[in-house]
Amino acid sequence: MGQRIAGALTLSLAVALIQGCGGGGGEGSSAAVSGMSGQGTAWVAGVFPPSSSFAERCVSPRSGTDPSTGERYADVQGTLLQENNWLRSWSNELYLWYSEIVDQNPASFSTTDAYFQVLKTTASTPSGRAKDRFHFSYDTPTWEALSSSDVDVDYGAYFELVSPTVPRHAVVAYIQPGTAAAAAGLARGATVLTVDGVGINDNTTNGIATLNAGLFPSNVGESHTFSIQDTPSSTPRTVTLTAADVTYNPVPITKTLTASDGGTVGYILFNDQLASAEAAMDNAFSAMKAAAVSDLVLDLRYNGGGFLDIASEVAYEIGGAVTAGQVFEKQQFNSKYPNTDPVQGGTIQPVTFHTTTQGISSGLAAGLALPTLNLKRVFVLTGADTCSASEAIINALRGVNVQVIQIGSVTCGKPYGFYPQDNCGTTYFSIEFSDVNAQGFGSYADGFGPQNSGNPYAVSVPGCSVADDFNDALGSAGEGRLAAALNYRINGTCPVATGIGTVSTLSEPQPEAEYGSTPLERPPWRQLELRR
Repeated sequence: MGQRIAGALTLSLAVALIQGCGGGGGEGSSAAVSGMSGQGTAWVAGVFPPSSSFAERCVSPRSGTDPSTGERYADVQGTLLQENNWLRSWSNELYLWYSEIVDQNPASFSTTDAYFQVLKTTASTPSGRAKDRFHFSYDTPTWEALSSSDVDVDYGAYFELVSPTVPRHAVVAYIQPGTAAAAAGLARGATVLTVDGVGINDNTTNGIATLNAGLFPSNVGESHTFSIQDTPSSTPRTVTLTAADVTYNPVPITKTLTASDGGTVGYILFNDQLASAEAAMDNAFSAMKAAAVSDLVLDLRYNGGGFLDIASEVAYEIGGAVTAGQVFEKQQFNSKYPNTDPVQGGTIQPVTFHTTTQGISSGLAAGLALPTLNLKRVFVLTGADTCSASEAIINALRGVNVQVIQIGSVTCGKPYGFYPQDNCGTTYFSIEFSDVNAQGFGSYADGFGPQNSGNPYAVSVPGCSVADDFNDALGSAGEGRLAAALNYRINGTCPVATGIGTVSTLSEPQPEAEYGSTPLERPPWRQLELRR
């Protein structure tokens, strides 16, 4: 239960593997009922035995030692019904919107996954998007590998869905050096035309499945063939990519630029907030401090989140004295727990801005003083993939009156989180809390948007709506979003608004983008906020 996650699922070109319904239902009782012990099978609507009475009773119990804890597995032989009953009671105990779940008989579902998908609300945000777009699970070994080592099964190409509906536009956003994608000569701006012979605009069920499988491979060693157009004027070419274990650099670019007024502006491309990012960001801010930057552009456009502790560190590294001792965020659980933390126990305490390392990165000791720039403002580059813990940076800084200037497009909108919970070899992610900043604000379920974004539901932030510029390299002073930030810094004006996202017109990926009638979203592990 150690890691806390809060964030938002961003989108690229993957078929939604998580679909389901839920909503309604009452609080019920947590007391055990006759015939509903750990071995019982009866179902009484609205009555919920303690989840502990069903925990670790597994269809396929594990043996041996859990590598993540060093302790022997506590699994015992059980049944599918007991696993489903655990899900039902656990959800009723901890799900943020537990009263909105329709209580359905766990015996009616033939898999735990099918049952888990209905254990959520069906309510919508003000814009009409599903309130809970963040309900998912992983087999536990896969999750532990992802969260601890930042390793993903991938080609080394981060694909971005620029147009969510036909005519679609799937483009390479960035490449990890030394990978299959790099060896194939792929680079930022390359457009995907076909995947395994299926055109990017194929709306059939099989076609979408093929696109999904190719763009987001599941297994090391699987190969897929792509037709790629490297530039708008180039001749399409065919490349075959083979998936491997890829470790992405979470902070691939750190540099300084000399602005037109002579000021020194720092630029950090911050793509992931998993374990290795703590050390990487510590190094990045040390470099920024040594360069005595007068302003910082923090590029979060592809940052789906990760450890909230790292987000807290980054926010302190930006604001320094303004943030020290102040509230970074405070959790709010469901109505059963107005003052107590039902997962870790004790009274709910605000999380302050971290002024020292937390020891998340391997080889980085905890308790080391963090470098800080002591800035009163920061320029943040955003897109629809800016989610979760990356949004928490924005909200937390605004909460202590550090000026955030947003350049880009509307963020994904996830002020919610969860503690990953294993049962019988599957780790479940079910929304358990919302986050608010020092001013008690956390209502950004439809994202943060630059003030001229044209989106009536996003929280308006000073700045400019600017589409992603795939024709220029990330970190280049001429790249659209960075150029807009540098210009705004000088004169406070914006270019003509592009990348505007509204309910009916989207030029960037949004969390409920659809291909035909099928929602598409990035692999869920990339949209997280983790708490150790």
